[in-house]
Amino acid sequence: MRKETPAANPGAYVAVLGGWQARCVAQLRAAVRAGAAFDETVKWGHLVYFANGPAMLIRAEDKRVLLGFWRGRRLTELEPRIATGGRYEMGPIVLRERDAIEGETVQRLAAAARRLNLELGDPTARA
Repeated sequence: MRKETPAANPGAYVAVLGGWQARCVAQLRAAVRAGAAFDETVKWGHLVYFANGPAMLIRAEDKRVLLGFWRGRRLTELEPRIATGGRYEMGPIVLRERDAIEGETVQRLAAAARRLNLELGDPTARA
């Protein structure tokens, strides 16, 4: 496993990307920020969006970009490409080089993810 120093801030995370991943992450980031008010940070080695706990993430990998949701199972009606399973109701959308997602869709998902966290609380909090 390759160990890398995490980016100091979200801008630095995007700045080190290249090619289609850089374009994809920049577009996703702009749409998320336009869709809902989040605290954006680099945590766990990728971009994480917080509103009463973690709500969304953007992670660039070698051959894909993930747009993940802590409560993804509850968002599949808005976007059926969300893969469900795992802890905290997590669900990502996997984007590869030739894939696309509309900015308006990402904005709707961001607003819904934020709203769920505000209504239901921190998805990582123990009951």
